[in-house]
Amino acid sequence: MGAADTMEAGTFDRTELPSGLRILTERMPGVRSVALGIWAGVGSRDETPRLAGASHYLEHLLFKGTKRRSARDIAELMDAVGGEANAFTAKEYTCFYARTLDRDLPLAVDILVDMLRFSKIAKADVEAERTVILEEIGMHNDAPDDIVHDLFAEVLLGGHPLGRPVLGTVESITGMSRDAVARYWRRHYVPGNLVVAAAGNCAHDEVVELVTGAFEGAEGGPLQQPPARHEPRIYGGVQVRRKPTEQAHLVLGTRGLSRSDPRRFALGVLNIAFGGGMSSRLFQEVREQRGLVYSIYSYATQYSETGSFSIYAGTAPKRVHEVLTIVRDELDRVVADGLTEEELERGKGHLKGSLVLGLEDTSGRMSRLGKSELTSGEILSIDEIVRRVDEVTDADVQAVAKEVLGGGPRSLALIGPFDQEGFERYIT
Repeated sequence: MGAADTMEAGTFDRTELPSGLRILTERMPGVRSVALGIWAGVGSRDETPRLAGASHYLEHLLFKGTKRRSARDIAELMDAVGGEANAFTAKEYTCFYARTLDRDLPLAVDILVDMLRFSKIAKADVEAERTVILEEIGMHNDAPDDIVHDLFAEVLLGGHPLGRPVLGTVESITGMSRDAVARYWRRHYVPGNLVVAAAGNCAHDEVVELVTGAFEGAEGGPLQQPPARHEPRIYGGVQVRRKPTEQAHLVLGTRGLSRSDPRRFALGVLNIAFGGGMSSRLFQEVREQRGLVYSIYSYATQYSETGSFSIYAGTAPKRVHEVLTIVRDELDRVVADGLTEEELERGKGHLKGSLVLGLEDTSGRMSRLGKSELTSGEILSIDEIVRRVDEVTDADVQAVAKEVLGGGPRSLALIGPFDQEGFERYIT
């Protein structure tokens, strides 16, 4: 693979190989395990409408066997060392990961790279997995508390790929050929589009040596230029999916912040205080005080160029207008007045605690390295994250509340026994 450029940055080491493949490691000497992830810079936003769901389809297929190993071989090898191997697909990336004892790291590298480089993608496996994915889509469609979030993204982002579900549709999966999936694989799974991240009881030089050997002979750089990613336009609107459900499911929200926006820490504090925990305004007001819902919460989603801020609630259909009125009024109140001093401090404490606790294990550390390198190029230390949260002021929160919650079009997605009429007033 040739000479490599290596540098140390904070608590992790980073090496970029001449092929464009990036390797990042963080040593955690107090553990006896390693979490290894191979992150590909491709997700559902990179698919054409005809290939909707291809990233997720491919994630399944790469576990079905390689030129050297059957699917059963892969499972038995990991089981024999007490390890686990799995994967997930998101809108902007796909990750294949393994957790093993430190001594079994060479096996984990060998298996994951073998899958990514030498999978057979046999026609019979494509057909078998097509049925599995259609069942997964059916299961997802039967869960209104899940699918309402997809419906919201569709309304907010219009026809942009970020507004489409990661799983694809029944039509796109049914019509996708083996050759189309294989071309998608060859196009995106090249060294220049991959990041290898490892955290745990591992030495950087050893990981670099193992990965370099496993990728020997792989052509560097993208074979074809992937489609350019375009920033989505944000829409306002209402989408009601009529369904005879016992409970109504709703998501009301608006444009948020991008993954690299420095104001994301202020928005994180605002989110916690507004609807992110059991002491939050929404939970206390709508559930504890009035008993109108079982579940209500807010959440912020971040992408490369934009994001969203949303409130989910599940309630009896007869109470949906009352819940929406309260949620809208609480949104307007926080835009006008911001948070109290007590809410600000509680939100900062909660956010710091949850962020740090999420980085206490090898998987959390590995994910931080891989996702950050792939999506933003900025990898913050735990101390730096805590410092940025500590620096959030009341003025910062008030400014981000006005900009995000009060500054753009709102969208509403609703699933339940309703017609379209009567809901426009909650987004104007």
